Amino acid sequence: MPNEILDKIKQATGIPPGDLLTYGLILLAVLVTLYVVWRILRGRGKHSVAVPPALDVQVTGLGTAGPPPGPPVLEYYHYPVRLAAIVLAPAGRTRELPPMEQLGGLIDLLVPGLAGVAALHQPLVRRWPPQLSAGGFAHSFFVHARLPGQGGKGTPWCSVAGVFRVDNQPVMAGLVLRAASNVSLGQRIVDSEGKWQDVLRVKISG
Repeated sequence: MPNEILDKIKQATGIPPGDLLTYGLILLAVLVTLYVVWRILRGRGKHSVAVPPALDVQVTGLGTAGPPPGPPVLEYYHYPVRLAAIVLAPAGRTRELPPMEQLGGLIDLLVPGLAGVAALHQPLVRRWPPQLSAGGFAHSFFVHARLPGQGGKGTPWCSVAGVFRVDNQPVMAGLVLRAASNVSLGQRIVDSEGKWQDVLRVKISG
């Protein structure tokens, strides 16, 4: 039976059975190679979908303006400052931040009145992936939100990072601030959630 099939193929194509078998094997090898390449490229495409979030905060792109006239007025160690950028990140591997529409209520838990400041100052807002420790977050924040000079000292720029709580869950926060003139505040870490108001305060009236 196979011989009859080969004879019919030979009559139809004019190709000897031995050559036909060789061509078939070559074609099969080409098809297998193409299939393997397609699977590899398809797999790469799947992995490339998960783009890591942008972490860098380009401080030089946050403008040169100092604090706008209030109220409210944000003070950092009694210096009026502009809230130029906010970075927020949940603590732990599986937690997530509340949606953006809840940002005002979220940062008001950091410092009362900060939502009003954000509405006036219009800061850049970045949401980072979960962070494992407050110290690790602060170090990463200072690296990715690099201030000019030596940590901002002697410039109008300063920054602060630490942890606070939302619904009894820890959340990391990093703030980039700009004063009206050069200051020597640099970078500070708030090492306790209860110390934010020792560093920052919002004045609602003059």
